[in-house]
Amino acid sequence: MLKTERHQKILNLCETHGIVSVKLIQDNLAVSDMTIRRDLKELADNEQLHRVHGGAQSLNYEYQAAEMSQLRQELSHTEKKQISTNEKNYIAKKAASIIQQTDESIFLGPGTTIELMTEFINISRLRVITNSLPVFNLLKEKDNFELHLIGGEYRNKTGAFVGAMAIEMLNKININKAFIGVNALQDDQVFTFNIEEGNLQQLVLEKATEKYLLADSQKFDEIDFYSFYKLSDVDALFTDSSLDLEVKKDYEQYTKIIN
Repeated sequence: MLKTERHQKILNLCETHGIVSVKLIQDNLAVSDMTIRRDLKELADNEQLHRVHGGAQSLNYEYQAAEMSQLRQELSHTEKKQISTNEKNYIAKKAASIIQQTDESIFLGPGTTIELMTEFINISRLRVITNSLPVFNLLKEKDNFELHLIGGEYRNKTGAFVGAMAIEMLNKININKAFIGVNALQDDQVFTFNIEEGNLQQLVLEKATEKYLLADSQKFDEIDFYSFYKLSDVDALFTDSSLDLEVKKDYEQYTKIIN
């Protein structure tokens, strides 16, 4: 199918449904999701539709607030654990492999991919700092780790501690390597759902000597509610092996992509 034909079909779907998901477009066009994401980006750049998280919206669509709220709903920790599990394991193992020096201070942020990293960290002595209760629970039995849990306001959706108390504690800590999961990536912008989590993750990355992001290939060419960092300011981004080569090339202008 020619690109112009795909674009017209996507616009027709948007006009028919108002808001469409990448999955709906894929089902109708029988092309890869990465092709669709590139098409949506081009159409949005040409002001032919609006990009929204997980899909696109017609320029003429008058939607109800309840529908938009549902579209932007943050997934629970349990729901996230069921998504892209093979890809997350692949990313977690790759990211953990660069933790090789003993006695380092590393920060592990919240997120199901970073939780999986705990299975692959094999260092005799390590200081681990986290604001994630699930990460803390996975590591608390490892006697060779010096484990620090950053406290604060608890977010049940992600199992993370955030807010002023967490920020105050982090301001006093030095970090060698930071590993942060993200919800979406578009061009040089890195997104998450929650502003408080984004602010804390921004501080962590600013304080870290080496800064690393983790995101499966479905997070590329997407947006979420809050942009908290620039991709060009991190040392590398870990993703899975299914990332489209053209997409990888586009994002390598900002940082090193490891997959």
